[in-house]
Amino acid sequence: MVESNLLHVLFEDDYFIAIDKPAGMLVHRSKMDSKEQVFAVQTLRDQIGGHVFPVHRLDKPTSGILFFGKDPASARAFSSLLQSHEVAKTYTAVVRGWTIEEECIDYALKERLDKTTDSKARSDKPAQQAITQYARRSKVEIPTPVGRYETARYSLVTIQPQTGRKHQLRRHFKHIFHPIIGDRKYGDRDHNAYFRTDLGISRMLLAATGLAFVHPFSQQDIQIMAESGFPESFMSLFNAT
Repeated sequence: MVESNLLHVLFEDDYFIAIDKPAGMLVHRSKMDSKEQVFAVQTLRDQIGGHVFPVHRLDKPTSGILFFGKDPASARAFSSLLQSHEVAKTYTAVVRGWTIEEECIDYALKERLDKTTDSKARSDKPAQQAITQYARRSKVEIPTPVGRYETARYSLVTIQPQTGRKHQLRRHFKHIFHPIIGDRKYGDRDHNAYFRTDLGISRMLLAATGLAFVHPFSQQDIQIMAESGFPESFMSLFNAT
């Protein structure tokens, strides 16, 4: 459970506000996590003393930039930018193995429905186009046997999704056999256990670290950046290579 502390505000003007959502915090109340009591929407509303309207979502285990409109009209304006692909999103992740230096993953995804929250959704929808570009920033090899290998290899990658399907990044990296570390749904059980028990890192190493767009009202170029929030005790290994 995430404690309800003050959220770190990354950007704010008369129309919008962006925060750095902690890993493990839900965006809003969900039937899937009925026991959770802390939500980004309500926490931010209490913090700024006003309503906010989320225009996109981040999975509970994903940290990073979460963007809100301060009124319905502002939220609609930003949603239009998203729908017309005028918002550039950047993510940072640590994945299992050494990826190639750059790749565009073009792999259609069939929507996976949840029995609790998607009970009324169509189950016969065809797979939807899903495109993810990434570049490897660094790689590391640790002389510790994990699973069936004598050493453990990891890549630090920067990701730029071109579409926004449910769990797209997590499913795409599983598809190319480089699952995201700490991903309990699509990840590698042995490597997740190694990070949790040996390194003391239980969070998923995926963070929304960049958001760029032209402001729909002021027409200014807006760039919002956030740190990954990954433990420096592990990230320093990449800097040492």
